[in-house]
Formats: sequence, structure tokens, C-alpha cells
Amino acid sequence: MRLAASIRNVTKDYRLDGETVHALRGVSFDVPEGDYVAIMGASGSGKSTLLNLLGCLDRPTSGEIILGQDNVAELDDDMLSRIRASRIGFIFQSYNLIPQLTVLENIEVPLYYQGRLGAKERQRCRELAEMVGLGNRLRHRPTQLSGGQQQRVAIARSLINDPYFLLADEPTGNLDSVTTDEILELLQSLNDAGKTIIMVTHEPDVGNRTKRIVRLLDGKVQSDRRIRNDEGRNSNDEGMTNAGIRMTKE
Repeated sequence: MRLAASIRNVTKDYRLDGETVHALRGVSFDVPEGDYVAIMGASGSGKSTLLNLLGCLDRPTSGEIILGQDNVAELDDDMLSRIRASRIGFIFQSYNLIPQLTVLENIEVPLYYQGRLGAKERQRCRELAEMVGLGNRLRHRPTQLSGGQQQRVAIARSLINDPYFLLADEPTGNLDSVTTDEILELLQSLNDAGKTIIMVTHEPDVGNRTKRIVRLLDGKVQSDRRIRNDEGRNSNDEGMTNAGIRMTKE
């Protein structure tokens, strides 16, 4: 079993108004490739802190976070930036789209900043837009899209570098129930095709759509419960392949 991420005895402390806040207190668990994990817990339990550490946006006070063969806690800022760009796809509650850009241009943004936006890459962006159901919206801007459509753009953008895993921060938090179901179906299809997903959510109905719930309480793992082991919902795999999307790393 190969691991997408391994969190080993991780702590994170902050100084706030002269006092030390212990956000994480010895958190440990592994995320195998192809898993679909919900990180849940009350406000202040450490969910956002853990997501920031997994996304290489912050460093632990102690412990190890292993992505591939790298302990990211020991890497410098340049290496962390490269890992964020190449191994991690981010999906945010607020979508984080650039309003002046079209759907296609928003998907292209990560490649633009890496200086590798050629004809082949642009075609891949179009294929991703088609895959998330926005092939007929390529020239639309975010203000011309519904919330669910904007989140689909964000999901397509998160896949452009074929990351090791997706980090989703309350991806349905701004959506109504019908659109929430559509986005969760899309995430499920990505996981069915092999993509590892780690999602923070406070909604039990959303967490129960994953394979596993890791619940935090006061900076510690309160429970780690596997909901299901899917052998197959593979009905979407053919569509992914036809779109030219390779969902797992070699």
C-alpha cells in the first residue's frame, strides 16, 4: 500500500496575546493513495491548521508530514512552493477564481505561473473544462456562473498538474443542497478514478459521502472511522480516460 500522505505525531503551537495556543497535540494518521477522507470536528478542533500543514502552507512545531518520500517539515520555502505546485490540488469554499479571467483562463492560471502554457497544455485545460461539465462555458467569467459552476472551475484548476491528492476546504459550504450533491458526485467520480481526496467539512451529510472520517477534538484525533471500502463505482472511469485525464501518479 502506497501512501499519499503520512502525519506522524504532529504538533502545532501558536503565540496569541502572549499565550501559547496548542492547535494540534500529537496528531498521527496515514492517507493511502486513493483514499477519500473527511476531516471533521468542532470549531477550534484543529481542522484548518491540519489542512494548512498538509498543503505546505505552514510548518508543524514538531512531528513529521511525509508527502511521497519527503518530510515537508524539513524543506525550505522554495521546495515547499514546488511541492504545492506539483503535488497538491487546492479546492476552496470561496472558489478563489480571478473575476477578470474566463473559465478557461482560470483553469490555465497554475500553468501560466509555471511558464509552461503551450498548445498541448491549453488543450488539456479544455479537456478538464469538458470533464467538469463546462465545455460550453469556456469564455464565461465567474460572475456569469452559478456557485456550483464556479466550484467546478476550481476543481478543474486543481487537477491541471495531476496532483498526488486534492485538499478541499469546505468545498460545498457556499452551495445549496442540490448543487452540493452535484459537486459531491463530481468529487466521488474523481475518487472512483483513483484520485486521493482530503476534505475538511463540518457537515455530517458531506462527511458521510466519503470513505473515512477522521474527527479532531482539542487538537487530537478523537476517532478515525472507515465508512466504506469501495471496490468499484467505476461508471465514470471511461469518461475520465476519454477526456485524457490520468488520475493517478505512475
